[in-house]
Order: sequence, then C-alpha cells, then structure tokens
Amino acid sequence: MSILFAAVTILLAILIGWRPDLTRAADGKILAFIALFILPCVSMWSGGNYQLERATSTQFCVSCHVMEDYGRSLYIDDRSYVPAAHFQNNRIPRDQACYTCHTDYTMFGGVKSKWRGLHHVYVQYIGKIPKPEDIKLYEPFNNRECLHCHAGARSFEDAASHHKKLELLETVKANKVSCMSSGCHDIIHEVGDLKDAKFWKGR
Repeated sequence: MSILFAAVTILLAILIGWRPDLTRAADGKILAFIALFILPCVSMWSGGNYQLERATSTQFCVSCHVMEDYGRSLYIDDRSYVPAAHFQNNRIPRDQACYTCHTDYTMFGGVKSKWRGLHHVYVQYIGKIPKPEDIKLYEPFNNRECLHCHAGARSFEDAASHHKKLELLETVKANKVSCMSSGCHDIIHEVGDLKDAKFWKGR
C-alpha cells in the first residue's frame, strides 16, 4: 500500500512539474496540495507503519550478523533452554519470538523497544558491534514479561518447583525473586555454547 501511495505521489508531482499552469485554477491548487503535501504524508505514515510492524518479526531481529547466534539458539534441542523451549513449543508466536519476550508489557513498552531498536540499527551500520556473548540486557529481565503469559496457567501455578519454598510463588509474582535466578530458569540463549549444541530440525 505504501508503494502505491509513493507511486501516485511521484506521478502527480511529475504532472504538476510538467504542467505548472494547472495550479492557476482552484482545482489545480487542490491537486497540488494533495500531491505535494497530503500524499507524501500518507505515504510516509504508511511506509513507517509497515516498517515498524516488520521490526517486530523474528526474521528482522536475527537479520543482523551479531544476532544470528541468538536466532540459532532458538533451535537448541534441549528443553532447559528457556527461549528454545518457548519457540519450539509455540508458547510464543514464532514469527515474533524476540519481540514477544523482549518488549516491556507496559503502556509505552513497545515505544521503548522500538527506540532501542533504532539504537541497534545505528550500531549495526555506524557503531562498534559487540561480540554475541558480550550482548547484555539493558536492565534485568522483569518477571512481568514472563507472567504476561504464565500467570494463571495451571502448569505455572501448580508446578512443584514453584512450591519448594513457602511463598516462593508470591515472591516471584511480586518480582522479588527473578524467574531467571540461579537454579530456576537460568539457561537462556547461551550463545557461547552453540558449537557443542544439538539442534532441532524444526518445521
């Protein structure tokens, strides 16, 4: 759709440039206003909206060389790897795997994630790209992101490991104990171990 708007904008701009006398009449002025202001704005909005939506895709996230290993880690054939288990078992949408887990589920979480994404694009083309194993989260992973899907689920609420200690589940829900604490769900992407990993072929 954005390509269509852009094409119509260009054609009308060429028409007005070729026949400037059209703008002498009221209808011509309206046409010029539409061609040189309204359509470019709509075209930019449509194209920007498309690109913002595209930026939520897993394919987009792992298209940067430094993120390839993180994409590969989603196929590790080991259920203890949290992202791999979620990805392979469709606990998250596979086509939006990165965005689903790494976007804050707050009022402006999507905006913050997109802003950080722009920083990533800057680093990709202009800045110093870190090694995959040196990439860190901006801030500790909030249990809110896990609870967005897991809270209330029987498998989460009734899991024996969540009842090993008195009030453990309550402290996890209150974000006082991280889901990724040592001994809990602390095996994440582990990109440094990929050379020794066995991979799921996927479908």
